[in-house]
Amino acid sequence: MVIKGIAKILGGSNERVVKRLSPMAEAVNDLEAETAALDDASLRARTDEFRSRLDRGETPDDLLPEAFAVVREAARRAIGLRHFDVQIVGGVVLHQGKIAEMKTGEGKTLVATLAAYLNALEDGGVHVVTVNDYLARRDAAWMGAVYHLLGMTTTALQNQGALAYRPDREHDNGAAPAEVMTPCSRQEAYRADITYGTNAEFGFDYLRDNMVAELDKRVQRPLSYAIVDEVDNILIDEARTPLIISGPAQDSPSDYQKFSRLVPQLSAETDFTVDEKHRAVSLSAEGIDRMERLLRIKDLYGEDNLRTVAFVENALKARVLFERDRDYVVKDGEVVIVDEFTGRLMPGRRYSEGLHQALEAKEGLRVQRESITYATITLQNYFRLYGKLSGMTGTAATEAEEFWKIYKLDVVVIPSNRVNARTDAGDLIYSTEQGKWRAVADEIEDRHTAGQPVLVGTVDIAKSEHLSEMLKRRRVRHEVLNAKHHEREAQIVAEAGRPGAVTVATNMAGRGTDIILGGSPDSRSESEWRRDHDRVVDAGGLHVIGTERHEARRIDNQLRGRSARQGDPGSTRFYVSLEDDLMRRFAGDRIKSIMTWTGIDEDTPLENKMITKTIENAQVKVEAHHFDTRKHLVDYDDVVNTHREVIYEERDKVLRGADIRANILQMVETEIGQIVGSHVGGLSPQEWDPEPMIKEIAAIFPLEPREADADGLYRASAEEIERRFVDIAGRTYERREAELTPELMRIIERHVMLRVIDMNWVQHLTSIEHLRQGIGLYAYGQRDPLVMYKKEARDQFDDLLAKIRHDVVHAIYHMAPVPAGPAGRSGATNGAQAAPARLKAARAARESKSVMAGVVGDHGRGARGSGGGKVGRNQRCPCGSGKKYKRCHGA
Repeated sequence: MVIKGIAKILGGSNERVVKRLSPMAEAVNDLEAETAALDDASLRARTDEFRSRLDRGETPDDLLPEAFAVVREAARRAIGLRHFDVQIVGGVVLHQGKIAEMKTGEGKTLVATLAAYLNALEDGGVHVVTVNDYLARRDAAWMGAVYHLLGMTTTALQNQGALAYRPDREHDNGAAPAEVMTPCSRQEAYRADITYGTNAEFGFDYLRDNMVAELDKRVQRPLSYAIVDEVDNILIDEARTPLIISGPAQDSPSDYQKFSRLVPQLSAETDFTVDEKHRAVSLSAEGIDRMERLLRIKDLYGEDNLRTVAFVENALKARVLFERDRDYVVKDGEVVIVDEFTGRLMPGRRYSEGLHQALEAKEGLRVQRESITYATITLQNYFRLYGKLSGMTGTAATEAEEFWKIYKLDVVVIPSNRVNARTDAGDLIYSTEQGKWRAVADEIEDRHTAGQPVLVGTVDIAKSEHLSEMLKRRRVRHEVLNAKHHEREAQIVAEAGRPGAVTVATNMAGRGTDIILGGSPDSRSESEWRRDHDRVVDAGGLHVIGTERHEARRIDNQLRGRSARQGDPGSTRFYVSLEDDLMRRFAGDRIKSIMTWTGIDEDTPLENKMITKTIENAQVKVEAHHFDTRKHLVDYDDVVNTHREVIYEERDKVLRGADIRANILQMVETEIGQIVGSHVGGLSPQEWDPEPMIKEIAAIFPLEPREADADGLYRASAEEIERRFVDIAGRTYERREAELTPELMRIIERHVMLRVIDMNWVQHLTSIEHLRQGIGLYAYGQRDPLVMYKKEARDQFDDLLAKIRHDVVHAIYHMAPVPAGPAGRSGATNGAQAAPARLKAARAARESKSVMAGVVGDHGRGARGSGGGKVGRNQRCPCGSGKKYKRCHGA
């Protein structure tokens, strides 16, 4: 049995893990015959039985062998696949909340069904996270047949909606997704037992759920359990960029165009310096002088020119650091970011802080306005919200430290079902890029002629197209797989194993399709496929060529892992030049001196284990640098995360109908205490000036003449004055509640609280972002920027809470019901006349949305009143305070 050989293969800590897991896999095997004897109805009934046993106190661990045996049998019947023993081990690792490293071709998609089914029995919902919409849809349709046979529901989130697995007939093997996936609502998608989707869809839904004004507008349930496919790509590569919901700011597009025209007048020799290692560019003293002359200003870095500096820096970055067809492409009149690790386009994603606008101006496109952040979270903090998290990938071991430090996830290496027969040749190092490309094209041509399929990996789109042009000139037929051909990628990959096939790909992470020797068996007869398969095996299997070493070792390993699946033959080799980015930045000088000393020309390669080791050491350094960058991001976002947790928890209480009356009265009492303390605290009655204090109190709630009698205050202590006003505030509140009815008052309280929280939270996020951008200056004063950031962010959060309290207190007494009846008569306090007023006010409150949600929905075009029209700065504020909008919530 394969399972017994695992320990010998892995050794070390994995050996101990596998020894503990082996009995579980054997227990599943022992149940196989018994489970296979069940008919479909009896197999389906096991799901109800398992749930009943959980209700009676058993745990998922107690059910694991039986549940896994049931899933294995369901998969065999529904889709013709039976889990290997090593896949059972992988399923156990996922259930335990760990990362399973499984080589390409080992069937990770099938492995996920084991842990997904077992954890879905608890009715919390399981999220299976994929790298793109296509895989979410495909996997939900494919594995949905397994879940359906067991009585579970399956859905897939998509960028423009959601799909549910609803077979309208018995599922046939190979049924197309379109035949079984039908549209459903977002809420239905999340109510399913298993929901497939991308990290962006799950993350943005979480943010949107915390912006709604009504509970029934939420779509997600509490985050219970997630299985992340291609976990290194999602939790590490994509985790550099936080999820942000934003709206347009007020900067004019013409500003970006203006600076895009000015920057080319700067000289690369004298006016700015470029740091390739950190991808940074900065003006020199000469560049500052030149820019000041061009702009006709005296001090570029003066206080009045802070926005000007930002425009200059972004225009310079866009011109010097960001290359078209490498970092981004221009598609349909828009700048679309290219994922540097997968080569995929990321439509809808935008660089922040004005950089994206600078790129649009550089390319002569329509400049979209910069954004204001309404909600944001890092992927790290989003995924840490799940009660349990697990993942799977072909390459995780090199990032094990980061997975543990950030997510507390262990990595367990699962052995392949069959012994790996791949041959990894040593790197060939060329002195020039031109010499390297010629050698690559020569080898491709030779392998192609011999009938061996070749997969060529490049690091960006421009280089894949450069190689494509070389192959066209040599009349070598080939396919190009990069971000520009995303729609055809599954078809291209499926046929990449045909005899003599040549596939040029921009990175191969998360393609979700295996390269089968001989090509896809579905595209021709069994005899034709078998003939081609045997021919490719005789030629040596799939040969993989890497045209450049990536910054991360695991990306190279992902490319290598495409060859020699399930014991097939295969081979790999990397071609490197001293002009490659990685070599030039981190390892080139030492190797260049060796090649210069030996007198090697540009067409002669150097193959040396010591040099290969030097390259790998350079990759380790870069990986450490990127880890520090991501850790830095998390450290700073952890500060905001504590704020976010408090604010979202308060919103949640309001949405769920918690009685916030006592909270609001406590806010009123605190606000009164602060007002009284600021005017009379620590002073003798002879020093008091009660008039300003009375005016401030009267701005919160109306005072009767006797209550506003300043003379009477001279005979009271500060504590008595505070208590007197608190009593008046309480009576006024009770009187107002009696007039409006408790039901309507509760609606008003929730409406005011949500509105004030949302508006101030947006302002807080903007303030915190500005703090974050400038906090690095503390390093010049020998102070830790992170420590200072935590301190100042805490001060700002205290200010936020004080502002929320202030705004709620100043709004709650002024909210009025909708007038009812002729001549604008207010609704009466009792009887039939009161009902229209209450109903109208209640309906208005239900239909209204929070300021934040409303702004996002209206693309940030400004605050809006209850009638939907834009509120002018000199109009009365719609919060009911009686102040002008510019003096109140427009401040």
